[in-house]
Amino acid sequence: QVQLVESGGGLVQAGGSLRLSCAASGRTLSRNAMGWFRQAPGKEEREFVASISWGGKTTYYADSVKGRFAISRDNANNVMYLQMNSLKPEDTAVYYCAGGPVTSVNREHYSSWGQGTQVTVSS
Repeated sequence: QVQLVESGGGLVQAGGSLRLSCAASGRTLSRNAMGWFRQAPGKEEREFVASISWGGKTTYYADSVKGRFAISRDNANNVMYLQMNSLKPEDTAVYYCAGGPVTSVNREHYSSWGQGTQVTVSS
């Protein structure tokens, strides 16, 4: 099983940008689909943000982030990224990276999870 560690979260003003990273160890990322999910304050469930196929050619985005966020991966260095632009206060959440066998919008399809990184967007 792959171990995942997120980084890059922080406090940013509305309209700003952040880039999240997800580093893998234990196994390579290259044969895993990857995804980003987030859990907002007071919400019980993690919601889908974006996902990317193992080769990077297929990506999916939640409607709420489409056009503002971009997911990418560097299999040679076992890292996945989430570039977040035009951030809004409603993007405030703990962001989790995940790995699994299929490129999916469903968290049930992911078997490996990181511990999360906090993103706070002030108005």
